[in-house]
Amino acid sequence: MPLIEVVSIRKAFVGVQALDGVSFDVRPGEVHALVGENGAGKSTLIRIMTGAETPDAGTLLVAGHPLSGLDPASARAMGIAAIYQQPSLFPDLTVAENIALVNEPGGVWRRVNRRGRVERARGLLVRAGASIDPARLASTLSLPEQQLVEIARAIGADARIVIMDEPTASLGEHEVRHLFTVIRGLRAAGSAIIYISHRLDEVFEIADRVTVLRDGTAVATRPIAEVDRPTLIAMMVGREVTQMFPKRPGVPASGGAAAALELVGVSNPSVGVRDVSLSIARGEIVGLAGLVGCGRSELAETIFGLTPARSGEIRIDGAVVRIGSPAQAIAHRIGYVPKDRRQHGVVPEMTVTQNTGLASLKAVSRSGLIRPAIERRAAEGFISQLRIRTSSAGAAVDTLSGGNQQKVALARWLMIDPRVLMLDEPTQGVDVGAKAEIHAIIADLAARGVAILLMSSELPELLGLCDRVAVMRAGTICGVLPGATATAPALLAMAVGQ
Repeated sequence: MPLIEVVSIRKAFVGVQALDGVSFDVRPGEVHALVGENGAGKSTLIRIMTGAETPDAGTLLVAGHPLSGLDPASARAMGIAAIYQQPSLFPDLTVAENIALVNEPGGVWRRVNRRGRVERARGLLVRAGASIDPARLASTLSLPEQQLVEIARAIGADARIVIMDEPTASLGEHEVRHLFTVIRGLRAAGSAIIYISHRLDEVFEIADRVTVLRDGTAVATRPIAEVDRPTLIAMMVGREVTQMFPKRPGVPASGGAAAALELVGVSNPSVGVRDVSLSIARGEIVGLAGLVGCGRSELAETIFGLTPARSGEIRIDGAVVRIGSPAQAIAHRIGYVPKDRRQHGVVPEMTVTQNTGLASLKAVSRSGLIRPAIERRAAEGFISQLRIRTSSAGAAVDTLSGGNQQKVALARWLMIDPRVLMLDEPTQGVDVGAKAEIHAIIADLAARGVAILLMSSELPELLGLCDRVAVMRAGTICGVLPGATATAPALLAMAVGQ
């Protein structure tokens, strides 16, 4: 008997049919992958299974018993736990308190064993593969650390049904390996795991069965052994995606000519960056690999002036520059698309037009006043160039899919005509079709002479796109390999210090 089953679920929002008769089930001791493009209906289905949304029609059953009037509290009581791509921790509470919120028994007036709470949290964090102090405030955690806390919280809930929505989106290879060990342990204990990911390599490695959603309908459910990658992609997008990584001519590393960007002994002790030297030629894509906490994002923030370098030199086209703020970085035509798209990459409540022009207000202004017509024309040009799928340039960004939000974040920095563009996890949480499109955009920018620093926890992405791959460990670069000869095992070995 399935542990959880959805039967003919339908749900519409303001005339948009998000789910149209979706049915699938998950058995005890099974990892069931749920895949599909952004907008296919996966998030809506999750909200229904966790009680956050009520279906318009259809039935949800747990252990054969139909449920009605499900809300988040009763879903947790039924043993349903969810780990979301965007962590939902309370920033002003400690890690231990966040874990305790959904795991400690008793009512409001129970006596709190604070020492026991911290020790229990510490044990759960170890099981999740996280070396995080339970006493830290959640607001001080990086996005990968928040994700690990969410995983620890789900483990502590002893859930029978665990829903994982892009759980590895911000994790490095080492943390992914540990998470898979945790998942296999849950499966062996008889839990039902619903695994949602755009990383198809993970789906083929960890899943027993896979269900494909497209346009709100369940296209197929298959044992994972009966499908291959091209077939799965074709079912997801309704067409063949023959080339994930565009073919590019090799670009020689900067040498005789001045590099577009050169770092010489750059250090920033306040964020753990130490003695980094690296150069990127015009038209070159240099990847930056490493485990969670290695300092990749902190290095990008240092170059961009969010946390200015304390020592060393940053050179642009051979000239030493001082970058003490993002405004100065933009003046040198350095763009930066950060990892946390919704927090820092776009302003969800603002329109596509407004987001596109944020870094180039002088270009869309006259006499200190923004000219809406100029701003809109610029945005419409990027909507066409980047194939941003939106109802109009005036649509709010939070109405767009993840892949199209990422393209809007890119458009903002293309407006400054960048000579250097830093991309931190540019395809995180993006479906396979949009991912191929973003890869093509990156390759096209390099072909136009833009120097690109690409940070990614997806080693195939780095190996498929980059001319060279640098590896960071403990805040510094520990090695650089040519993209043509680098391998995932070699990069991972350098990252862990072997």
